[in-house]
Amino acid sequence: MSFRKEKKYRLTKSDFYILSSELDTLGMKMLFKKRQINSIYFDTKELQMFHDSEEGVLPRKKIRVRWYDFSNTYSKEIKISSIEGRYKTSNTLDNIDELVDIHNKIFFDQIYGYVYPLIQISYVRSYFELNNIRITFDENITYRRIGEDRCNSINDPEHVVEIKIPHDFQDDLLEKIIPYQTARFSKFCRGVLMLEKQISVT
Repeated sequence: MSFRKEKKYRLTKSDFYILSSELDTLGMKMLFKKRQINSIYFDTKELQMFHDSEEGVLPRKKIRVRWYDFSNTYSKEIKISSIEGRYKTSNTLDNIDELVDIHNKIFFDQIYGYVYPLIQISYVRSYFELNNIRITFDENITYRRIGEDRCNSINDPEHVVEIKIPHDFQDDLLEKIIPYQTARFSKFCRGVLMLEKQISVT
């Protein structure tokens, strides 16, 4: 099991592209071509995963089904946050033929019990690496309640940069490379909050 440190930066559109340009001059290299990431997040009827994430409870989980671009290959992912760090498990769902099957899916978790599809989150991600730092740039973030038409989706005005570094990577060195303050940014929690007037799990 591989633990890592993660740091996130919430940036305006202009700062987002300024940072990308500055990192290019430092030798940042593209790892993969950009792609659209789509996820449907699950939660209990009481939104216990959301509340645990907002309160910083450890350990905690996020359960989602993820697919890329317009692929019909779906994976169930569980993100676990613990005292030791964060890690993720991923398993392909062989019994999913189309998106509507996920909308009707219910999972059972040993900690949270039954969880249900809540919101869909989509965004465009670019992948880079610099000095053993994995860097992703997320833009065009949208949130949509499960069961609602695409025209009812909400666009997030902010952009996100996320880095993954080894536990022994020095923070002062990172601050010289990325001169912005870190910020908490959970797309799942932000999506729930932005849609809170519309969401009710039934």
